[in-house]
Amino acid sequence: MERSLDLELKNRVSGQPAPSGNRSRKSRRFKAPTLDSAQALGVKAAFAALSIGVLIMLWYLGTRYHVQFYIRFQNVPTPYDVFREAVHVVGSNAFGKNIGNSLRRIFVGFAIAVVAGVGVGLMIGRYRIVNQLLMPAIEVLRPIPAIAWVPMSIMLWPTTESSIVFITFIGAFYPILLNTVDGVESLDGVLMRAGRCLGASEVQLFWHVILPGVLPNIFTGLAVGMGVAWVSLIAAEMISGQYGVGYYTWEAYSLVNYPAIVLGMITIGALGLLCSGAIRLVGQLSMPWLAYVNGARK
Repeated sequence: MERSLDLELKNRVSGQPAPSGNRSRKSRRFKAPTLDSAQALGVKAAFAALSIGVLIMLWYLGTRYHVQFYIRFQNVPTPYDVFREAVHVVGSNAFGKNIGNSLRRIFVGFAIAVVAGVGVGLMIGRYRIVNQLLMPAIEVLRPIPAIAWVPMSIMLWPTTESSIVFITFIGAFYPILLNTVDGVESLDGVLMRAGRCLGASEVQLFWHVILPGVLPNIFTGLAVGMGVAWVSLIAAEMISGQYGVGYYTWEAYSLVNYPAIVLGMITIGALGLLCSGAIRLVGQLSMPWLAYVNGARK
């Protein structure tokens, strides 16, 4: 008995595991096998392909058999019709110009929304006086949809391009702002007190405590804001634009070119997916500690 106790003490001091008969109950828990990053990426890609494949199959079946059960498919182009339209226009300069204009507008409007939304959100969440001054006006303007701003933006801004960028900014600004405010208000007060005790100034608190703690909320707002920005941009291009994917889709509707309508919709979805994926990638690179936190939770 004494020999076994001495052996266990030596193992603990040396850092070696205790014999199997004396292991704790926690160490005997079953550990599920985990997939490495390549396998996980492959599984994710397989599920994504399956999801998109099912959607395309439903689309094909609806157009192939002209389903008219409440939803009417008799005028909807088939996937092959849209593919032919894509082959016809994707290489043209006009289609590339439309995509380039939409991307430029979304990047400019979204960049301004990020700077303004994050900056104002940090101020509102941190200082009560700023919250009391700005939030009432923001809450009055926030329910107004971006599409309702189109007539006013045409009157406010000197060019059509400026008004479309403004509409894109409006769509992305509020999700980014509100998520930033929520992140600052939900930040653990212990972190702030610890920073104060260590002698951190207000600027140092913002840079080393508040901003890292709020980053998950900020990137959530960026992802939501990007989706709303695309919705706002397409609506603005349909109403007052001369170029862009939204203008291309609306022009196709005016010309009763159904395959071009669907191609414009698919292009909008693909561009939005790429933009959201870029935001998620930047978020993962900016917050590497979340991988350890998520791994610990699993």
